[in-house]
Amino acid sequence: MSGHSKWSTIKHKKAKEDAKRGKAFTKLIKEITIAARVGGGDPAGNPRLRLLLDKAKNINMPTENAMRAIKRGTGELPGTSYEEYSYEGYGPNGIVVIVDTLTDNKNRLVSDLRHIFTSKGGNFGASGSVSWMFERLGVIRATGNTTEDNLIEKLIEYDIRDIKHDENFFSIFCDPKALEAIKKEVEQLGLHIDSAELEWVPKNTISLSKNQEDKAYDFLSALQDHDDVKNVYTNLV
Repeated sequence: MSGHSKWSTIKHKKAKEDAKRGKAFTKLIKEITIAARVGGGDPAGNPRLRLLLDKAKNINMPTENAMRAIKRGTGELPGTSYEEYSYEGYGPNGIVVIVDTLTDNKNRLVSDLRHIFTSKGGNFGASGSVSWMFERLGVIRATGNTTEDNLIEKLIEYDIRDIKHDENFFSIFCDPKALEAIKKEVEQLGLHIDSAELEWVPKNTISLSKNQEDKAYDFLSALQDHDDVKNVYTNLV
């Protein structure tokens, strides 16, 4: 169960950089708005919204920003209407990707993504072209001082699919229905939750040579940096 995705580590660092310059606020506000629109503005009855509000606290988003986003989602305040879309395709050297997005302009977004795919050596794919290579799982990413054995012992009764770690950075993969309960257990262990959400997890992974890897990470980073991109998933380790 050991080992860790380098792309996960890169995303983790990029998320911290985004939080420092406020870019993470913009993306998270979109997510909160949609979650409130779909599931209502009460976190007690909206698990997705509850997780997003926890995430907002983790990146020190002012409470009033989150509350305004909720009210825009429920229609209490006027605001831009965002929609969720997922796109698929191939990156350089045959890696596969799923890109989750939040946008108010689908045509502009698709044009931008096609450009990134083409200019970085990839191919923009049709719906379903690569998603069959992934499964939807709950993923909790946390940092702190514990051991993998201690974490496994604490979570043995839950539907855990895998645990990966790199020094003090842990990724816990689980059945989506167990996500919230496992998050609480991990917090009780004293770990800091960096994220707890549903992700596209590859059924099989590939590795590349150093030169190929650098080109692939440049492509993945360009996708992740787009303002309308929520998350980028790949089979590259």
